[in-house]
Amino acid sequence: MSVDGIGGALHGTASTHLVRLLVRAARAAGADEDQLTRVPGTDEVVLGGELNRIPMSSLLRLWELIAQARPGAGSGAAIAAAAPLGSLNTWDYLVTTGATLADSLRAAQPYHRLVTAATEGFDLSGDGGLTIGYRTSAGDPAVAAVVNEYVLAYYLRRAREAVGRPLVPTKVSFGHSAPPDHTGLIDVFGTADIEFDAEADAITFHADDATAPLARADPMLADLIRSHADLVLASARPITDPLDAFRIALGTAMDAGDPALPRVAKSLAMSERTLQRHLAEHGTSWREELDSIRYERAKALLEQGHSTSTVAHHLAFTDDRALRKAFRRWTGGTPTSARRR
Repeated sequence: MSVDGIGGALHGTASTHLVRLLVRAARAAGADEDQLTRVPGTDEVVLGGELNRIPMSSLLRLWELIAQARPGAGSGAAIAAAAPLGSLNTWDYLVTTGATLADSLRAAQPYHRLVTAATEGFDLSGDGGLTIGYRTSAGDPAVAAVVNEYVLAYYLRRAREAVGRPLVPTKVSFGHSAPPDHTGLIDVFGTADIEFDAEADAITFHADDATAPLARADPMLADLIRSHADLVLASARPITDPLDAFRIALGTAMDAGDPALPRVAKSLAMSERTLQRHLAEHGTSWREELDSIRYERAKALLEQGHSTSTVAHHLAFTDDRALRKAFRRWTGGTPTSARRR
């Protein structure tokens, strides 16, 4: 499937890598921890899976918390400064392993949804120099200022890492008004040619920098990374249902052989009582959810030809008899009847 053919699964979502970066940034900025833990999709269980996709509403909420905790110029740039190469995983290497900076960014552009939603604009232009433009969907101007500052500082950092020298952009422009003091931004971008109240948020590189051979150029690696990006985009799993994070945590606990309430609650940073209340509010219960995942996994394992003792052990039943009893309750039949013939 082509990149452009992948749409529905990624619509309105962001990567766990970007969300994890912002969670760390929010904590570093001093954001209120209670508010932070209430942002859906930010628990370690969900963020631990590259294929999980977090709703843009959660991403924008994190940006809001950062803007509130650390208002003013420099907040966004500080996030980029704390994000070494590899922080955004596949995307970072897509934009740094091409023949030139211009080649890398143009090849990476169709994969922008690896990081964030299509509503977050990523533009490239320029016949001589190379201009990277960005348009955030954040409605609050103060929040948008932090987002765009981060994005432009991010691309400058990756460009410097890619070429292997401290290049300086020929121009930086922001759509928001000039802060009382932006000397910190001059230090970050290495130039005083920073325009505010501009028509677009953008950073421009000199033609010589945009077309210079990259120190990290690796055509074979670039091809492998694009292949991996295709797989990630095609396999994306949006975390949209309020119970998705819980079910991922339960599945992880099941894989570890310990699908117990205390373990799952702890992994979600909740008390057992809070988790049970959360489940009740969404029309289900711990017992129902555990029963459901056991049934689905039991069917799959039996169809693969595993013995009842293996299935019982894998699903943390006390013994074969407990599995058979559960199977009669689920289907009215026996585990043997579920095996593929």
